[in-house]
Amino acid sequence: MYIVKAEADQIEKIVDMSIRAFETDVNVGGAKGNCPPEFDSVEWHKQMAREGHLYQAMIGKDLVGGAIVFPDETKNSIYIGRIFIDSIYHRKGYGICLMECIEKEFPWAAEFNLDTPCWNERTNAFYKKIGYRIIKVEDGFVFYRKRKSEPNSKN
Repeated sequence: MYIVKAEADQIEKIVDMSIRAFETDVNVGGAKGNCPPEFDSVEWHKQMAREGHLYQAMIGKDLVGGAIVFPDETKNSIYIGRIFIDSIYHRKGYGICLMECIEKEFPWAAEFNLDTPCWNERTNAFYKKIGYRIIKVEDGFVFYRKRKSEPNSKN
């Protein structure tokens, strides 16, 4: 797997994948329609692409998912706004590959931060499995951080 900044002609496909991926959250504790803001908006994803935050996850020539990433070089940190893998590719290890690609894309980053809803059993288990540590729980969200210098970090 590799990631590249999203190509304009792929945005609608990326949004379709986002919809399919996040609609599966009902299977892991979410209520129907309880999806991230703008997960289904072509315009919002276009804006994220224009701003350089939207990445597409590729296996060979196949688009399999995406990520919204916010680098902050002044703090040597990355905020991962969201990742998603098309539901047809779930349970194949692609989420782990995508996170590894994000971490490799920003070799200067000392830490990676993200959050996920408390109710989402799948994502909470996933982030712990790949070495992210809980830094706080607030307003229904679990906030995670992974530092390159921490022992469980693969970087």
